[in-house]
Amino acid sequence: MWLTRRHLLRVAAAGGLHAAGARAATLPRLPAGRIALGGFDAVSYFLDGPEAGRAAYEILWDRLTWRFARAANREAFRGDPAAYAPRLGGFDPIGVLAGRLVDADPLIYARLPGPDGIDRLYLCRSNAHRLRLIAEPHLAAEAELRWPTLKDQIERDFPE
Repeated sequence: MWLTRRHLLRVAAAGGLHAAGARAATLPRLPAGRIALGGFDAVSYFLDGPEAGRAAYEILWDRLTWRFARAANREAFRGDPAAYAPRLGGFDPIGVLAGRLVDADPLIYARLPGPDGIDRLYLCRSNAHRLRLIAEPHLAAEAELRWPTLKDQIERDFPE
């Protein structure tokens, strides 16, 4: 069995951790509307690179709060959120290939063309994973094929 932070929080909330995990057991479950991309503007990844979003320009989409650096970016996202949101639920594609949900760093990313030729955003856990993904772009397509199984697992294990 593999553990991610989400699994660890679930185990902790169920009282499955003792001693050192006692503090973790008091953490509440993340509510719907948590901040996506660590507060970075999803549209900015397709412009000049990640830029911090502002609370003044935020919307709720897919149970997450998305922040933007400016109103124009928010409106672009509102028009086609799937085009700007990170693929694979924001999890690391190399982890998805291995059948694991691996948290990614919003500052380590790659934009790769999808089958339609339009760039897609992938977040990675490490620069090594990013470099591998760029060198072997077919890995993104393979991770996309594997993603539905893991996505179903998230929905099953962490219902909203």
